[in-house]
Amino acid sequence: MSQPIRVLVVDDDFRVAGLHRDVVASRAGFTALDPVHSLGAARQAVRAHAPDLLLVDAFLPDGDGVEFVAGVDLDAFVLSAATDAATVRRALRAGALAYLTKPFEARVLAERLDRYARMRNLLATDRPLEQEQIDRALTILHGSAEPATIARSATEQLILEGLGDDEASAAEVADRVGISRATAQRHLATLAARGQVEVRLRYGTTGRPEHRYVAARG
Repeated sequence: MSQPIRVLVVDDDFRVAGLHRDVVASRAGFTALDPVHSLGAARQAVRAHAPDLLLVDAFLPDGDGVEFVAGVDLDAFVLSAATDAATVRRALRAGALAYLTKPFEARVLAERLDRYARMRNLLATDRPLEQEQIDRALTILHGSAEPATIARSATEQLILEGLGDDEASAAEVADRVGISRATAQRHLATLAARGQVEVRLRYGTTGRPEHRYVAARG
């Protein structure tokens, strides 16, 4: 089982920081660290707790949040009320994976966190990545639209690679590849209809059969 993604919120507004922490805590697979409200406290928290992801306000009482993001070797989102193009460009140059303009609805942050988790899962491999896998990871994170035929081809290839020589359920394939279970189920059904994947039934204690998938041989 993968370790939860540890997230540190850095925001000088105590109420806003608490709201963002609560969104993080509500997502499966995430752990919300205690928020901090200054860059000095953020540096201490990074050393003490080794977060995986930072949610950083662009401007803090003791310094520039964007410069802080640029100086740490960690994934980060910048959350800011600033909407000027110069600040957004600066945040992206600093390496921010997302820029969310405040105020935003909780669902906006929740969706971006879920995308981040899927992207992170897709890139959690020691194997060399194909260009399609890299493109897919970026598409997952940013929600970019792809032509349907290209997206389908890339996704099916990733599913076949994720399946490998193993027998697996749709949920297991989804976790390996970094897509939703529903998407994995849909593409596995398509691959099965083409004869590229075989479907097997495994009966559990409940008596309901579980669909298991394995790549067709030859």
